[in-house]
Amino acid sequence: LLVLLAFVAVVAVILYRMSVLAALSIHGDTVITSYAIIFTSTTAAFINLVCIMIFNQVYARMAECLTEKELQRTQTEFDDSLTLKIYLLQFINYYASIFYIAFFKGKLVGYPGKYNRFFKSRQEECSPGGCLLELSVQLAIIMVGKQAMNTVVEMILPKLWQWYKMLMVPQRKREAHTSWPQWAKDFQLIDFDPRGLFPEYLEMILQYGFVTIFVSSFPLAPLFAFVNNVLEVRLDGKKLLTNYRRPVPQRVKDIGVWFRILDSIGKFAVITNAFIIAFTSNFIPELVYSLVYSPDHTLTGFLNHSLSVFDVSDYPPEYKPPYDSSSNITVCRYPDYRNPPGSEREYKYAPIFWHILAARLAFVVVFENVVCVVILMVKWLIPDMPYRLKEQIRREAYMTNELIVEQELQMARGEVTEAMAAANNSDSNYNSLHGSGARLRRQASAPAATSLNKRIPKTDNCNRHSIEEEPEQEDKQENNAEKLFKAV
Repeated sequence: LLVLLAFVAVVAVILYRMSVLAALSIHGDTVITSYAIIFTSTTAAFINLVCIMIFNQVYARMAECLTEKELQRTQTEFDDSLTLKIYLLQFINYYASIFYIAFFKGKLVGYPGKYNRFFKSRQEECSPGGCLLELSVQLAIIMVGKQAMNTVVEMILPKLWQWYKMLMVPQRKREAHTSWPQWAKDFQLIDFDPRGLFPEYLEMILQYGFVTIFVSSFPLAPLFAFVNNVLEVRLDGKKLLTNYRRPVPQRVKDIGVWFRILDSIGKFAVITNAFIIAFTSNFIPELVYSLVYSPDHTLTGFLNHSLSVFDVSDYPPEYKPPYDSSSNITVCRYPDYRNPPGSEREYKYAPIFWHILAARLAFVVVFENVVCVVILMVKWLIPDMPYRLKEQIRREAYMTNELIVEQELQMARGEVTEAMAAANNSDSNYNSLHGSGARLRRQASAPAATSLNKRIPKTDNCNRHSIEEEPEQEDKQENNAEKLFKAV
């Protein structure tokens, strides 16, 4: 629905241009008629810019509302979905009118006597020099006007929010604002939204689209973008330091879906520039004329060659223009490549039209392949990461692993040492306790041993010794088993 709304706005601007151009054309004044196309294009571009700025606010709120209803699983998925929605709507909003002028305006208008009408009115036609001038005017006004308005809004809006927050402070405290401690002054600053960088990314991506997609029609676009970025770096720095609280840093892996959008714009820009050069400008018709049809291989006579002939008697009665019949006007000229009246296929496309169309398509194919080869060569010659930086990262990773291994070894050695010391302490305590118990047992069994010795003959010393040594052997076995268990 919102995309259709953007197209409706474009159609409304087209109808405005058609109406104003028709009104100025029938005015009759030579000065007004000669500058009618420039005046109409300029005013229509400003109207389109106002519509774009209004629709942007609606699109942003609607996209966020729709993304909230999706109930995304993670914050990253939510941000990617919201980014795609907003950029798609902004793409249609900003570029629809430019694409119309570049690829559709003046292409399907028909010819005198059989115009393709829109709401019973003739469609827009390009000026005799082509639509490239009007495309440049439209692009310059939208691009420069958008950047200027965004800069003004970014500088004024934080000031208004600060003024509003100060109004919420009681009068007594507000008067003592100069004596507030620094933390109190910082608390009154605007809180930096976690998605505060989203508008900055969106602005840069849209600017990148203006600079790349239509650069062949407006070569000054990179210069305007550079000047804007130099100024905006300083203005954004001042804004973040004086109007906002300190942002909370967030660790992210990459720039997310923005990289895929940039890559898609770069590939799409190759196609659009090829078609603008081939179909919107007069580069290919002039080249074909100078190489094939010109006797001296120059552009002398190109204008006459690019105009077809129409017999004024073939006008329909309802659309026949008023002219004096006594002036002997029998034919008129119009920009197209069609057969003259009276020929076998009158007012149909002439062979030169198909010749130029084939040359245009061939140029598109060659241009795209050449640019793709150049891009591959640049990617091969200039890697994403310099070799020196890659080696430094590998060395840092190696040193980090070494430090981790050394730290783990030290921790393991300390644990082993502590375990051995604890084991020795427990062994000594156990031996001392067990030795005391053994002495007590021997003392308790001494009377029994004495009585037993009295009963046993003195000649049987071997048996007596074995009976006396049996408890000590059992104690030694128990002690050895305990040590073996602790060692394991």
